[in-house]
Amino acid sequence: MRLQHEFEPIFDSNSKVLILGSFPSVKSREQKFYYGHPQNRFWRLLAMIYNTQIPQTVEEKKTLCLSNGIALWDVIKACEIVGSSDSSIRNAEVNDLSIILNCCDIKEIFVNGGTAYRLFVKYQQDTINRTAVKLPSTSPANAAWSLERLYGEWKKVRLLVEL
Repeated sequence: MRLQHEFEPIFDSNSKVLILGSFPSVKSREQKFYYGHPQNRFWRLLAMIYNTQIPQTVEEKKTLCLSNGIALWDVIKACEIVGSSDSSIRNAEVNDLSIILNCCDIKEIFVNGGTAYRLFVKYQQDTINRTAVKLPSTSPANAAWSLERLYGEWKKVRLLVEL
């Protein structure tokens, strides 16, 4: 079944880094917001990086991103996908990243996991003439990476925003 990304990117004119996922999971699609699966470590990780409470509401999550110079979106706008399985993504249509890149001084693009990175390289990199930094996935499927180990890699996001 072909699905459409149903929620807007998070960004404002102060955004300095762009974090891209692949395509929203089933739980994220139900909640109509990013990283909605309770076992996904994305929001816990950002809270650790910025030494703050774990955001619970969509508004708190948006505030955490925007107050720290983070833009958030996904590589894929529409695709065929089975459940939440990134590996099942077929016939992808990509988001127009220029919407963010033309209005923000994005210093670095980060991608959340290997599939998002492969999709970015395949569909976006040449179009926008920018590279991205692949970070380990925050998905619960990436059980080999503990929260502490993820933190060691993901703290780069904060370092770049503070430059």
